[in-house]
Amino acid sequence: MCGRDSATQRLLQGSAICLGGNWGVTFATEASVDFNWVDFNKGRTMEMSRITALAISVSILGAIATWLFLTVGSIVIWGAFLAWACFYHSGGDDAAFKSTITSNVFGVFMASTTAFIILTVPGGKVLGPTVWPALVAGISFFLYIIAANIPAFASIPGTTYGYAATFAYVLQTPDRFTPQAIGSLSLNSSYIVVSLSMIIGAIFAYASAKGADMLVGSAKAPA
Repeated sequence: MCGRDSATQRLLQGSAICLGGNWGVTFATEASVDFNWVDFNKGRTMEMSRITALAISVSILGAIATWLFLTVGSIVIWGAFLAWACFYHSGGDDAAFKSTITSNVFGVFMASTTAFIILTVPGGKVLGPTVWPALVAGISFFLYIIAANIPAFASIPGTTYGYAATFAYVLQTPDRFTPQAIGSLSLNSSYIVVSLSMIIGAIFAYASAKGADMLVGSAKAPA
């Protein structure tokens, strides 16, 4: 029979662990591994790791989100997944939820406006079809990065996610890179469809984090 101290020592040495008496070992893994002794006779269960909880929560909500976007159409699932990633990249908490929506939508606004200016202002006739778009894009980069001095727009990566998603949408979707489509009040407009997609993605991301918290909390609760 192994005692608590000897079992811990042997575990840290990478050898087989001996469970004796009423004692067992649970693993709580996030950034590192913690060893928590649990008295099974008291009815407590093994703790669920944060990663396992996230895997369960995200897989369920990800399936629901995929079904929703495929059913509705027009809105873009990859825009939602970008916002989902942005949420966790930004910290995965309440503040991250707010900054994700604000910065993503700001990025969509900047990119859509950039595309609209490229298409409607005849700078290409003077500067050429490659220099003009590059110049307008460069100015827009400066503007959205300098806007990070404003707290609401402080997440430059979040703004870039929205910016990139917008140009992916208008350049890869037929008939969307036109002033008529961009300026319309419909789901043909990048202002609307990409913003809506990313807001929905942020909501699903926030729900997945809360779902993971619930799973971890329920696993820790005494039976």
